[in-house]
Amino acid sequence: MDIHHYVGIDISKATLDWAVFDGKALVSQTTTPNTVTGIKTALRQLKKIVNWNLKQTVFCMEHTGIYNAHLLEFLHKASLPIWLENSTQIKQAGGMQRGKSDAVDARRIAEYAYRFRDRMRLWEPPRQIIQQLSFLSAVRQRLIQAHNLLAGPLAEQESFVGTPLQKQLRATSKNSLAAL
Repeated sequence: MDIHHYVGIDISKATLDWAVFDGKALVSQTTTPNTVTGIKTALRQLKKIVNWNLKQTVFCMEHTGIYNAHLLEFLHKASLPIWLENSTQIKQAGGMQRGKSDAVDARRIAEYAYRFRDRMRLWEPPRQIIQQLSFLSAVRQRLIQAHNLLAGPLAEQESFVGTPLQKQLRATSKNSLAAL
């Protein structure tokens, strides 16, 4: 794969910070809303870069869960190379660094992609059923956690709270625990 531009994208709930590294220098940096419109705006801006070719570009980002859903879907539908990397991997590769901002993180991700281009693993979306199972599993974990948050103290306080109050606390929580 002949890559000329490495786009590092720092993703947050509201914004996407884009940095483009050409192997020698940072050639572009911008911030857009984390929306499909914002993504289209950024790609229009990137087209203005000298010698820009989408097919010779890799888009590298950290895995941020649900926040990168718009970007992953858009880039995948456009058949563009996506490198989804673990945030710990990028942080460890950068070593101890000062100056923490989304724009700085985007630049570091772009430089990481260039430095470790020989280790590039392109992302493919998981099968639909795997994605559904992942969401269902996450909901199940949250429900278990909520149940334990409510049931745990009831059991612990049994020997410290009088019987009438303990019965009242159990009655108050009974329907919620049954629902969970």
